[in-house]
Amino acid sequence: MSIIADDNDFEKQQTVKKNPIVQANVEETDKTFENNIRPKTFNTYIGQSALKETLKITIQAAKKREKPLDHLLFYGPPGLGKTTLAGVIANEMCVPIKITSAPALERPRDIIGILMSLEEGEILFIDEIHRLNKVAEEILYPAMEDFYLDMTTGKSQTVKTLRVPLPKFTLIGATTKAGELSGPLRDRFGIIHRLEFYNEKELSEVIQRTAGILEIQIDEKGAAAIAKRSRGTPRIANRLIKRVSDFALVKYDGKVTEDIANQALDILKIDEFGLDTTDRNLLKLIIEKYDGGPVGIETIAAAIGEDARTLEDVCEPFLLQCGLLQRTPRGRKVSPQTYRHLGYKIKNQSEQQSLF
Repeated sequence: MSIIADDNDFEKQQTVKKNPIVQANVEETDKTFENNIRPKTFNTYIGQSALKETLKITIQAAKKREKPLDHLLFYGPPGLGKTTLAGVIANEMCVPIKITSAPALERPRDIIGILMSLEEGEILFIDEIHRLNKVAEEILYPAMEDFYLDMTTGKSQTVKTLRVPLPKFTLIGATTKAGELSGPLRDRFGIIHRLEFYNEKELSEVIQRTAGILEIQIDEKGAAAIAKRSRGTPRIANRLIKRVSDFALVKYDGKVTEDIANQALDILKIDEFGLDTTDRNLLKLIIEKYDGGPVGIETIAAAIGEDARTLEDVCEPFLLQCGLLQRTPRGRKVSPQTYRHLGYKIKNQSEQQSLF
């Protein structure tokens, strides 16, 4: 058994078990800002109503059976609360959670060390799981299905195969690109859910909750004004409330109203659709330089000086969701709504029909 993990890994695991200072607990994590505004229960988790109801039933069933949850996979655009939801599930199940990301699991011993340190019923959360390397993915297969680690020891003719039992655990994977997840790994998740963009009412509730935690004075119309420009994403809403609060504190009496929120967001160059400078540059480029499209994403990225992956992961999901951008086999093109929003006019009706 000592061949499976090296001495340093074993010593680190023993240190974690013996030294209470390095063990995570609720009191310590609550001291940080990010964890302070993260909801801990379904009652304080705003949005994703259908998903919450499904998870509540699943958790109650697991508790009655006295068994761990099935493995879960959450996918969707960044900033919608996948990591937060994993923490809520762990809290509702009354079990500890280990959080890591796929890029951090470069070597086989990284994933092996985490799996061997898990306790019965514990949750392992892996963010951006689509970036898991092939070796780590292969190690996960028997661990997820049979709760075993298949290991080999020795060299050449003395090679032996070992099956190391693991405690029953729950793996929660999160990804922004479900299509890049391999089929065998995706099929091993018992529960797969997509997180949707938030509507303005839900975002307004998120903003008011965050403002209460941060002791920011804000009225309902002020929260609604920020929610309108938050791109349907709680992470962006929480970031904007802090920037608007700074503006209100310096320029006014500190209370965020609708007028003050709009002034602050105008200064930040975030329009009523939630588009920032990069979004508008992207759309204007397609209209002005390529007659509304279609044009390839690599060409767009080179023209505006942005990375193509950044445009695909950060800009495009919301632009596609709100109908300002369209994907075609030949590339990206803008919609008629984009022309109206940005104040452009199509020269004649025949040209409009040819573009769309």
